[in-house]
Amino acid sequence: MIFTVLQVIIHASNGASDYGNKFGEPVICGFFRSYGQRSTVNGTRWEYIKPIMFSGGIGSIDHYQIRKMSCRPGLLVAKIGGPAYRIGVGGGAASSVRVQGHSERDSELDFVAVQRGDPEMEQKVNRVIRACVEYGTENPILSIHDQGAGGNGNVLKELVEGEHGGAIINADSFNLGDPTMSIRELWGAEYQENNAILLDPSKVDIIQRIAQREKCPVLVVGRTTGDNRVVLTDYGSQSTENAPVNLDLTAISNRGKKVFHLKSVIHKTVPSTFPKNLTVYDVLNRVLRLPSVASKRFLTNKVDRSVSGLIVQQQCVGPLHTPIADVAVCALSYYDTVGAAVGVGEQPIKGMISAEVGARMSLAESLTNLVFAPISGIRDIKCSVNWMWAAKLDDEGARMVAACDSLCEAMKYLGVAIDGGKDSLSMAAQVENEIVKAPGTVVVSSYAPCTDINKVVTPNLKGSSVDTVPSRLIYVRFSNDGCSNRLGGSAMSQCFEQDIVDCSDLDDCETFIKAFNLVQKFVEDDRLLAGHDVSDGGLLICALEMAFAGNRSLVIQMCSKADLLDVLFAEECGVILEVDDKQVTDILKKFQLAGVFADCIGYTTADVGPLATVTVTVNGNTVLSKSLVELRSIWEDTSLHLEKLQTSAKCVKEQFDWLNTAKPVKYIADFDYSMPRIDFALPKSLKIYSVAILREEGSNGDREMAAAFHMVGFTPFDLTMTDLLKNDVNLNAFSGIAFVGGFSYGDVLGSAKGWASVIKFHDKVLWQLEHFRRRSNTFSLGVCNGCQLMAHLGWVGNVGNTTESGTIFMEENECGRFQSTFSTVTINKSPSIFLEGMEGAVLGVWSSHGEGRFSFRDDTYLNVIENEGLAPVRYCDGSGVPSMQFPDNPNGSARSIAAICSADGRHLAMMPHPDRSFLSWQWPDYPQKWRVDEDDQHSSPWIRLYSNAYRWVKKVCIAL
Repeated sequence: MIFTVLQVIIHASNGASDYGNKFGEPVICGFFRSYGQRSTVNGTRWEYIKPIMFSGGIGSIDHYQIRKMSCRPGLLVAKIGGPAYRIGVGGGAASSVRVQGHSERDSELDFVAVQRGDPEMEQKVNRVIRACVEYGTENPILSIHDQGAGGNGNVLKELVEGEHGGAIINADSFNLGDPTMSIRELWGAEYQENNAILLDPSKVDIIQRIAQREKCPVLVVGRTTGDNRVVLTDYGSQSTENAPVNLDLTAISNRGKKVFHLKSVIHKTVPSTFPKNLTVYDVLNRVLRLPSVASKRFLTNKVDRSVSGLIVQQQCVGPLHTPIADVAVCALSYYDTVGAAVGVGEQPIKGMISAEVGARMSLAESLTNLVFAPISGIRDIKCSVNWMWAAKLDDEGARMVAACDSLCEAMKYLGVAIDGGKDSLSMAAQVENEIVKAPGTVVVSSYAPCTDINKVVTPNLKGSSVDTVPSRLIYVRFSNDGCSNRLGGSAMSQCFEQDIVDCSDLDDCETFIKAFNLVQKFVEDDRLLAGHDVSDGGLLICALEMAFAGNRSLVIQMCSKADLLDVLFAEECGVILEVDDKQVTDILKKFQLAGVFADCIGYTTADVGPLATVTVTVNGNTVLSKSLVELRSIWEDTSLHLEKLQTSAKCVKEQFDWLNTAKPVKYIADFDYSMPRIDFALPKSLKIYSVAILREEGSNGDREMAAAFHMVGFTPFDLTMTDLLKNDVNLNAFSGIAFVGGFSYGDVLGSAKGWASVIKFHDKVLWQLEHFRRRSNTFSLGVCNGCQLMAHLGWVGNVGNTTESGTIFMEENECGRFQSTFSTVTINKSPSIFLEGMEGAVLGVWSSHGEGRFSFRDDTYLNVIENEGLAPVRYCDGSGVPSMQFPDNPNGSARSIAAICSADGRHLAMMPHPDRSFLSWQWPDYPQKWRVDEDDQHSSPWIRLYSNAYRWVKKVCIAL
């Protein structure tokens, strides 16, 4: 069975989102493309029937741990991860067939070959590896390799290759989730969340202790031999005689290269023309709805974009959190302002006209996205390149080689390099009696060190600081003189089903480098208000997206000898920059001196929201005059319809209304929220106030929580439920407990119910926690999953009964799914020690959960909670008025409640994430008036919540 494109985009994105949410991996950039047309030349059907589901990530590693240790005799071979199952059997081979779903192929083989994901196990594996890495030079892992295509048969073979390689692997040492697996299935199954490692025998105890603490299997399955043979012994046998697998690694490595005989075919083209009398609005009415151009809000709403607390720039920008960001940026730590920047580019429709052009334009798009983060230099840019191609059909193999050669030449000239990637070379599917080919797709993910995460430029129009003086828009061409305006492979040509031969290209690499470096200089010098790359949809779409995100009026005024539609909808390499009026002359002069085409093409006005308009004038003729709301509604329409298939119709309508009526948020923070001055080098003899950062299997918010407490003076300790269950830790040593966010036990029984059950049904753990709670000099903070846990345990809101639970319930969001948003909340007067002095504040805060709706046993109880001031944080609109409208209220909580505290104020349960919002660069749209440069202060008002706890503990301890 082949899923429809609609089913794929919904279910595949759900799968990726759910995996990232539960693992705790922020999904912060990507793309969405749909295509389906039949060639007018030879009748070939081109469509993503076999779809591309693309994901990538970036991390960091200490330089001394980059190199794997060479294999040598006497090392242990181990597997980290879950048990083996009969899944992904022959996956690598199945994904490499000439045509998927061919009538001669058993469909059952394709089904068995599909891999299944378990994010909870993946997180356990990740925690084990990270703990080993953090041992530094004592890291017990000598070499590591992830299990993918080929399963054990590939990962174990590659792990033990080398001059002194070889190993004996024992089948009986594997953990079989399915005891009926044959030896062949064990060797070839591509079950996920599994890595192979080489271990120093003297350090096995280290990794086993770590694994036990993280509840992650680590199994020694063999030993290296040095004879350059890989032998797999059979079940129930230790004998190497007649072993099921006995590979000579030397023979395998010495095999000759495979030769491919590829043919090129010159395809004739049929001239085509656009319909006559097309207006700019006619074109916009189609192009703005095209999936590759239209809003991706239906994707970003359901994926966690803030987990880890290290995210500087995710997909959404501006006051309406519009998903048009060019570059993704993450910080390397909470204590510095350097990070990593990522840009993604793909232009497969242009590649259908010319494979070489498509590859070059993919690179160009990736780099014009990356350019808006300050990086260490263009020659520090590295790229991961993914190839998805029906390479085994007709002339597609030759076209892919041509694309690769072209890409390599462009990269060499620009000075960027490929250091990784993947491929899928069977992008064709049998549908009834015809073969459908997916367009050959090259995805270029470029990444580089970001030198200052506070200087990232976003696409949303900001306007001038002086309302009477407009900010200006400068159009910069990265690759030619501005005269070429080609529509081949453009969004416009796709919408009108036209095969235009001449398409945009990276014509001039030298000019590209000059333009790139100049824009980087302006970014570094804080001379840009906004910037956005010209890509799918062309120049006008680029400008409109900037206006949509800024919720601000836009005026375009251009002069050109070229055809009107060519000028506005060609997708030539370039960017639009928003600058202050006083900067225009100097910036244009610098581009001119560098030989880069740049021109002032318009300006913004002070009109915002429902009053905002869009006016486009070319050669003195007004070709478009519409309200911003009308045009943005068209752009949001595709996402709106996809949302209706996934979530509550009521919430979809409320969000649409909110987009059209939302007022600018007026943040208020009339209190001191400067970062406390902590000297971490003070003598250890001084009083230390410790906080237990408590987590359970599936928790993922521990690192950001620990950082927040650490910055105000606490000493945070990583504490797992395993530590408590084994009675390894006494809570008397701690002043506070933080119950962190995440998906404990995958929330399979309901949010935090599994975690609560572990506590309630283990007498010693329950006693420890209750004893801690009753101490008058302790506090607790529960965020997200931790908030849900505190509600289940009855730690908050129980007026007149300090032990009763079951009066507060955390129910599924009203929208019926996980919701990620940057919410606005207001803080009311309450007994909470955390919020002292913050009353009256209106603050932004990250909110990411699926079951965050506070509900109560009855209204009487809710009234008591309100009257006693135990609901101190409320979701509100931009004016600070509590709101029940989605997305102001992301979950539908009764009376907009976002947090509840205990009657004595020592315990606070909060669904939004102050742990991901306590630094200014964690906010997607931090108020300019709050930014300060002196003393490198980067704290946001939420740091006050944590410093309040520190001051309270010091005060209480002195009193005692």
